[in-house]
Amino acid sequence: MNTRFLFPHSFKLVGWILLIPPLVLFVLMNVFHLEIPTIGFPVLSLIEYEDAHKTTFFNLIYKDALNDEIMAATFIIGAMLVAFSKEKIEDEFISKLRLESLLWATYINYALLLLSFLFIYGATFFDVMIWNMFTLLIIFLLRYHIILYFSAKVSYHEK
Repeated sequence: MNTRFLFPHSFKLVGWILLIPPLVLFVLMNVFHLEIPTIGFPVLSLIEYEDAHKTTFFNLIYKDALNDEIMAATFIIGAMLVAFSKEKIEDEFISKLRLESLLWATYINYALLLLSFLFIYGATFFDVMIWNMFTLLIIFLLRYHIILYFSAKVSYHEK
């Protein structure tokens, strides 16, 4: 796997710093029902459907709760930096593991998406589509780092 499109190794730490806070906040908000103050300010809206006959483009609107957008953007940027930063030693094994993990994540992500299309309807389907934006990165990170951890453990015991 050609590594010229990977971020430098130093970006991995930045990625973890960006990735962990949205995960913690998500758990606190959804599992423990913690209420956090909302953040709101004017934002640029590229397109907005006001009703069936009125659509506006490139409009400045006031959004009173940007928490979800900020958390999602921070999570995606952090996850991409963690997932696609070089390791300290970027060898053929790491390249193969990275490629296989991405393939696995893609298969699982689209299998879940297909099952969702077939068996989930209504407003719940919208929730599933929101989750689907994140599952590819989550599955990739989980598989990649679990196998990397266990392979390092095995190679350590072989020495």
